[in-house]
Amino acid sequence: MQNLKPFIYVIEDEESLSKLICLYLQKSEMDAKPFYNAEDALEALKTDRIPDIILLDLNLPGLSGFDFLNKLKENKEIHPTVIITSARDSDEDIIEGLEYADDFITKPFSPNVLVARVKAAIRRQLYANAKAEDSIQFGEYTLLLNSCVLKKGTSKIPLSQKEYDVLEFLVKNAGTVIPPEQIYQSVWKVTYGDVTAVAVYIQRLRKKIKFDNGNTEIIKTEFGKGYVFNKNLISG
Repeated sequence: MQNLKPFIYVIEDEESLSKLICLYLQKSEMDAKPFYNAEDALEALKTDRIPDIILLDLNLPGLSGFDFLNKLKENKEIHPTVIITSARDSDEDIIEGLEYADDFITKPFSPNVLVARVKAAIRRQLYANAKAEDSIQFGEYTLLLNSCVLKKGTSKIPLSQKEYDVLEFLVKNAGTVIPPEQIYQSVWKVTYGDVTAVAVYIQRLRKKIKFDNGNTEIIKTEFGKGYVFNKNLISG
């Protein structure tokens, strides 16, 4: 399975500019989905994974960018970061835009600068999420304990519930060698069963959680004793 990349809506009716923005975002390891009007974007929000960032032009056919933002505010369950990208550069337009959105970039702009602003917004999201709930940091990974999510930088690592449970148990007991029987009883909540399942889930976690140098052991095996999470990796 692939890591979940940051997901960006690009709502821009100028097709050539939309394609250029999407290309630059994709080169920066983000998923970008183009829309040429606000109506299609609103409809897609009903079924899509919620975007991390919405890049929004104001001058759109049909519903304007401000109309889109008003519709978005009506949905109490969706709160993506919105960055307005517009040729409307008067103080009044920018001030009004920032009453609705999180950032305002005037056209023409450099695609590289736009990508940098998107990355900065995603970093702020990650920091806010980590501050809003209990978390444990190890290296470039963050374990968000309230939402049961593991992130590497700004990207979510797809874990099954059981994979998450095994990882959380090991992380919370970092530095302690834990027999597989104890892991099984604590995570699976049963006394008897197939303890070999623990080794299977440890192996899955090792494949999904790696450091770039490839030499750092995250979950060590103490043969004949059990497994231990590398305590030296935990920050704070």
